[in-house]
Amino acid sequence: MAALAAASAFPSIAPAVAASRKPPRLRPGDTVALIEPAGFSDNLIQVEQVKSTVSAMGLVPKVGRHVMARYGYLAGTDRQRADDLNEAYADPDVRAVFAVRGGWGCARILPLLDWKTIRANPKLLIGFSDITALHLAFAAHAGFPTIHGANAANSWQATTWSSFWSLAFAADTPVFRNPDVAALDPLLQERWRTTTIRPGKAVGTLIGGNLSVLAALVGTPWLPDFSGAILFLEDTGEAEYRIDRMLTQLALAGILGKLAGVVFGQCTRCAIAVADYQGFTIPQVLHQHLAPLGVPAFSGANIGHIGDQLSIPVGVRAEIDAGQGSIRILEPAVA
Repeated sequence: MAALAAASAFPSIAPAVAASRKPPRLRPGDTVALIEPAGFSDNLIQVEQVKSTVSAMGLVPKVGRHVMARYGYLAGTDRQRADDLNEAYADPDVRAVFAVRGGWGCARILPLLDWKTIRANPKLLIGFSDITALHLAFAAHAGFPTIHGANAANSWQATTWSSFWSLAFAADTPVFRNPDVAALDPLLQERWRTTTIRPGKAVGTLIGGNLSVLAALVGTPWLPDFSGAILFLEDTGEAEYRIDRMLTQLALAGILGKLAGVVFGQCTRCAIAVADYQGFTIPQVLHQHLAPLGVPAFSGANIGHIGDQLSIPVGVRAEIDAGQGSIRILEPAVA
């Protein structure tokens, strides 16, 4: 109870800052921090595998002091997990910060983060799933972009790595769209198909991540302003009615009505396990909530809990073409 009580007392933090500064681009040989702000690693072998993955990127891993700690289902106490993130941003040798894995727990450490130090030291934060809480809080209070992409312990397949390299190393402004594999295998096109919910193009700041995590932060000071933003969402393991409920919450909170456009990625294993289910499907739920907004929207982007997800920048300007199912990055995420 003590940890949660401490977390409920929000410290005085600066108001939301526009993402006007950029973290430095990554270079071969750079040192990057490995932290566990949410769930814990199963064993030391997993951490060694993560270090090997980061080394294969040409980077030098620096493991946080409390990685491999455990506190219930968390990777150490709230203070320990927050300390590792704070130390990574204060360390002049560290150029970027990778979350080892997701799970749950990032929201618990938000009031314990040293926002003054974080703002003063722009560095890429990389991760997804529960790391969404950090992406959103950074968008609101840090003032520099982050990257929603694979956690360090995930599988870094071709699309994940190439999109990350383009953003973090090359400082490119790529156009992302699902691969056209119909010519190779028509059956695979179902896996990569995008669906236009409302056609058109829209320009705005990319903000988003995991829908469940975002919805849980509604009403807190840790969400950025969504006015004119392009919201991207994904989720996993949520039944249709829960996706409906969370999108309803975003609508009632006034978030959906502020958007310039919406991209819904993958909803992995989002089906209720009921025989002869006759309720709404995920596509129907998305259409009910997003089509009436009157802004460009599409679903099916390869963002989320999938094996070869895109790395997507958070806090940079982008243009979506809902008819083409594309996301065009308009400014580099790094300097």
